[in-house]
This record gives sequence, structure tokens and C-alpha cells, in this order.
Amino acid sequence: MTVRIRLRRIGKNAKKNPHFRIAVYQSTTNRDGKSIDELGFYNPLTGLVKMDTEKLASWIKKGAQVSEIVKNLAKKEKKAAK
Repeated sequence: MTVRIRLRRIGKNAKKNPHFRIAVYQSTTNRDGKSIDELGFYNPLTGLVKMDTEKLASWIKKGAQVSEIVKNLAKKEKKAAK
């Protein structure tokens, strides 16, 4: 089975205050299902991204597929770290 790195929506009032966790899932798991590992979080209202890039690289080496949004967030995290 394929492993994917994607976002999981969380937050007390999800419509008005969205927060996302960056997590690793089996490809057949639904959006809010149980994750294998959590790599960080993203708050779109403030633009805050915190991600464990070493874990991300490790999962990619193991063959995990990364969603487009997580790819863009990883690039944003790299620029912020410089």
C-alpha cells in the first residue's frame, strides 16, 4: 500500500479557525483518520508552518508520496529557516 504525506484538519471551530497537522497516512485512510506519524502543523490564518524536515526527508526516502500542498509548505519552511 502507498503511504502519503498530507494535511489533517483540526481546530475547535473548524469553519472559522482552521488548523492543519502535517501527517503520514496510508493512501486509503480518510482525511481525518488515524495517522502513522505527525511531522508538524500549519495555521493558514497566521501563515505559521512548523515541520520536522528530517522526518519528512526520511519518509520520502522510504517511498512516501507528498501532496502538492505539503510540498509548497516545505518550500516555505525552508525559506523561513534561512
